[in-house]
Amino acid sequence: MNRLESLRLFCLAAESANFRDAAARAGVSPQVVTRVVGALEEELGEPLFHRSTRGVRLTEFGEQLAASAAEAVAGIDRVFQSGASATDERIVGLVRIAAPSALGRRVIAPALAPLLAAHPGLRLDLRLSEVVADVVDGQIDVGVRIGPLRDSRFVARPVSGAGLFVVGAPSLIERVGAPDSIESLLAAPMTVMIDRNTGRPWPWMFKDGQQVVPPQPALVTDDPEAECEAVLAGAGFGQLPGHLALPLIRDGRLVAVLDDFNPAPSLIYVYRPIQRPTARVRLVFDALCELLGDIDVAMAPAP
Repeated sequence: MNRLESLRLFCLAAESANFRDAAARAGVSPQVVTRVVGALEEELGEPLFHRSTRGVRLTEFGEQLAASAAEAVAGIDRVFQSGASATDERIVGLVRIAAPSALGRRVIAPALAPLLAAHPGLRLDLRLSEVVADVVDGQIDVGVRIGPLRDSRFVARPVSGAGLFVVGAPSLIERVGAPDSIESLLAAPMTVMIDRNTGRPWPWMFKDGQQVVPPQPALVTDDPEAECEAVLAGAGFGQLPGHLALPLIRDGRLVAVLDDFNPAPSLIYVYRPIQRPTARVRLVFDALCELLGDIDVAMAPAP
């Protein structure tokens, strides 16, 4: 294999979660990818990847080489383009997306349909969970997260705020009244979400950093949509994220209470682990940033 093809295969490996994924994209065996990377490391005298049972990650030298190699390979490809624009790259292949479940179902999944219609060669794998995604194990190309990101290696873009709202069904308020303080709220039926990352209850958040865990919740669940349905049915007051609460408040199916106590919104991030993504990953990343940047429109109730 000549140097150009070796660099081309290295660039694929740098954009992939592991050598097996890179091999599948290149149409070769994983052994070929391993051999080519090993030959490059021997020739250059530097390791290109950190390897573990969980996956592979570029070394600092590998990141520098990936950037320069991508430019070199793209330059060679432009030389052989016959009249096609260098930016006219076909959007073909699979993009894996991770997102919180309710936000993914209510907002993201419906918005992906026009993207697929515009690019028939694009395929999307959308995985929804409240558990923080492992980008190596899950082979994630693009992720959405509410709250801070711990990995500074990601390319992450804050796109909008995610508010929390204390809400109750009209039937519940008719039965027990609307709370006018946190103390009166704690005396009423309440729901609690379990954090699937820790197995412990999520505390209710209020302004100035105040946190409260309901001492005797009427309902406990680890599924945000199940909590929402229970709140709609009048099981108790719930503290729901905006993508669940706002359309129901606008429709009059839920009533917001204690608005003066709401905490500051958390940031919603769209992130990717690869600095120089493929055209299809860049397309999905930018589309999610645009969608979630206008999340108030995305959450509007159907007419």
